[in-house]
Amino acid sequence: MTQADYLAKFWMVIAHIPKGKVATYGDVAAMAGYPRMARAVGRCLKNLPEDSNLPWHRVLNAKGMLSFPQDSAKYRQQRQLLEAEGVLFQQHKIALARHRWRG
Repeated sequence: MTQADYLAKFWMVIAHIPKGKVATYGDVAAMAGYPRMARAVGRCLKNLPEDSNLPWHRVLNAKGMLSFPQDSAKYRQQRQLLEAEGVLFQQHKIALARHRWRG
């Protein structure tokens, strides 16, 4: 397994997350065939080019929360993108039972 192999699969899964739905890092890894590589999904997204069209904002941590610090510009950007798609927040959490996509 090379890095290119699993990155391509992560990107493919993330590209298919529908508007208004979210997946956790672990969900993406499992759907890509690498169930124990949730952290690699995070690294993959961290290194996306700025001009990427991949819907990175639809990927969350296992608690249903955004991984950026709440006072950061990236947190605000991700939250705004999700809310524009109809994803509901309760405080700083997303109801995974309602919005989670499992492929």
